[in-house]
Amino acid sequence: MTEKGDKEDDASSQKSKPKKVECCGYPLSIFFIVVNEFCERFSYYGMRAVLVLYFKYFLLWDDDLATSIYHTFVACCYLTPIFGAIVADSWLGKFKTIIYLSIVYAVGQVVMAVSAIHDITDTDRDGTPDNMTVHVALSMIGLLLIALGTGGIKPCVSAFGGDQFEDHQTRQRSTFFSVFYLCINAGSLLSTIVTPILRGQECGIYSQQKCYPLAFGVPAALMVVALVVFIAGSSMYVKTAPKGNIMLDVCKCIGFAIKNRYRHRSKQHPGREHWLDWATEKYDKLLIVQIKMVMKVLVLYLPLPMFWTLFDQKGSRWTLQATTMDGNFGFLVLQPDQMQTLNPILILTLVPITDRLIYPLINKCGLNFSPLKRMTVGMFLAAMAFVAAALVQLEIDKSLPILPSSSQTQVRVLNVANSGVMVTIPPNEPFPVGPYQANEQYMTFDSEQITVSLNTTPATTSTFSVTKAMRQTVVVTPGNVMVLVHDKNAKPDQGNNAVRFINGLTTAVNVTTSGVDYGRIHPSMISNYSLMLQGKYVFTIKNGVDQCEYTKEFGFGGAYSIIIPSPWNNCEDIFEVEEIQPNSVHMALQIPQYFLMTAGEVVFSVTGLEFSYSQAPSNMKAVLQAGWLLTTAVGNFIVLIVAQLAKLDKQWAEYLLFASLLIVVCVIFSIMAYFYTYIDPVAIEAEFKKKEGLDPDKEEKLEMNEKDSVQHDDEEEPRQTKM
Repeated sequence: MTEKGDKEDDASSQKSKPKKVECCGYPLSIFFIVVNEFCERFSYYGMRAVLVLYFKYFLLWDDDLATSIYHTFVACCYLTPIFGAIVADSWLGKFKTIIYLSIVYAVGQVVMAVSAIHDITDTDRDGTPDNMTVHVALSMIGLLLIALGTGGIKPCVSAFGGDQFEDHQTRQRSTFFSVFYLCINAGSLLSTIVTPILRGQECGIYSQQKCYPLAFGVPAALMVVALVVFIAGSSMYVKTAPKGNIMLDVCKCIGFAIKNRYRHRSKQHPGREHWLDWATEKYDKLLIVQIKMVMKVLVLYLPLPMFWTLFDQKGSRWTLQATTMDGNFGFLVLQPDQMQTLNPILILTLVPITDRLIYPLINKCGLNFSPLKRMTVGMFLAAMAFVAAALVQLEIDKSLPILPSSSQTQVRVLNVANSGVMVTIPPNEPFPVGPYQANEQYMTFDSEQITVSLNTTPATTSTFSVTKAMRQTVVVTPGNVMVLVHDKNAKPDQGNNAVRFINGLTTAVNVTTSGVDYGRIHPSMISNYSLMLQGKYVFTIKNGVDQCEYTKEFGFGGAYSIIIPSPWNNCEDIFEVEEIQPNSVHMALQIPQYFLMTAGEVVFSVTGLEFSYSQAPSNMKAVLQAGWLLTTAVGNFIVLIVAQLAKLDKQWAEYLLFASLLIVVCVIFSIMAYFYTYIDPVAIEAEFKKKEGLDPDKEEKLEMNEKDSVQHDDEEEPRQTKM
């Protein structure tokens, strides 16, 4: 280590020692830290739960762009911890870093909430914001600040909590990290339940606009609370002074070794068998030995990003998949983004089961289920989760409407008269349409005009100009008058139902239901579509002094025309035509893929952290944690690369592509694991010191504070099981 490093280590021994206040044997200061962590995790996961739907339904991005920006944001959240660790350990210290970056974090959350606000001057009549550029710009600024804030404080908060304990309080410190872990998962679980409910509220000006300002505003408020609570405990905290960052020292040593080796590339040096040996002129040999141990593990990390590539699509592709499914479970109705709550629920269930039941049973069977083998199994389970997602997507695709291409149009005939007709639309054969009926399937045409003939006396013929890439209906009204109307051309967003009324009477009617007024519908006229949520509705239909009630229960994502036929008969003859089938594939079919993915996470992530801890020198554990977090960031960038290069039309094919890639990576990793030799870093360090004739007590100045390194590791272990 350099002389500068020695001076930084001397400075690290200085601590701010406030008056000790304890409660039940624990420093009172940790209660502020625990509450802060719960509120911060609620804020982050609450915002993230609804983020991809905000992109799609508020900013009106397509699935691919929404997914790309979502994963770019997640990747940034796992790149910035390196920045936070360097700032905390080399400059500001953990306390000030948490304060300053939490302010940035809170501002980012507030900006996100503001970005979702639109008023009467900024909204079309359909509820769509006019000035979309402002909303997009604010959203990107907010996400950038959030990524900097949440990532920057990640390496600091739990390590700062560990600083509050004395050396003899090992049991209390262990309990603290357990409670810290529970707060992370509790905040995640509660927020992924609450924020989708808040998003589902209606707060539009002219329409049933989803309330994203509220869904982002509550997490913003919780982040402000987290900051206030943390500051409130300031006078009680033990604050460790900045002491230099081991990651910087490692990077400098590696950089010097590469540069020095390149400078002497034409020379042979028998005593330098490893490329890192070229750093011995400037850096201590023990540090180089420790870096060699770390590099062995970092090489094993190379295939790991592919796991996170699949894992983090829970919040993007899987959530978008859920928007095309039926969330009615009878006793409750789940929103698409609420399916993510399965992950923390399953984590809290599977972690103790695997630790206390599955692993002990495997050991009793005499099987060598080593950490690297566990991680291989975890990757395989994640691949199987995407195979399950592909099978679910195939079922969804069967229920989706076949829509016209850009060069085609689709037409059907609806007869609202009380007598049947024979219809001819060349070049098709004549077909009958009974009274109060429509032909079952849309007919596809390539021409821009169609001629519709009715076999009546006398014959009735009309020619219509049709719109390409649209669905249309020819309505046959009483008196054999034909009217061409445009139908819904896609499934309604967010599980809504599109409903309109067709008046087949000779007099005008008024139609109302809870929250919707169709107004006055004149004879042989058709109302506009209104969007309605899942559930049962009672429509009140008034015809002059007479009125009746028509009851209809809607599912998710259907489109309907409800016809009021002539003659008037107190709603008994009202019938409906289903233009787009509602979501028929149940969200429960996503449970297997969530179970497989979470099981893979438990086996892969927790084991990976344990393996990294056991294979790293005590003063290098933070370096490996930074490398571990980096695999998550890289994994999210891989989503963007693969999705852009593949350009697959079918979503199930993309799922299978990702599953196949992970299986290939799984095979590569298993081969690397087979040739990996487990080491004992403590024994290697002791042997090296003995060989070099070093006094271990004097070598303490070459290491970062071991307690702080362990706290950094403890911090990431609970965090990583809930990404």
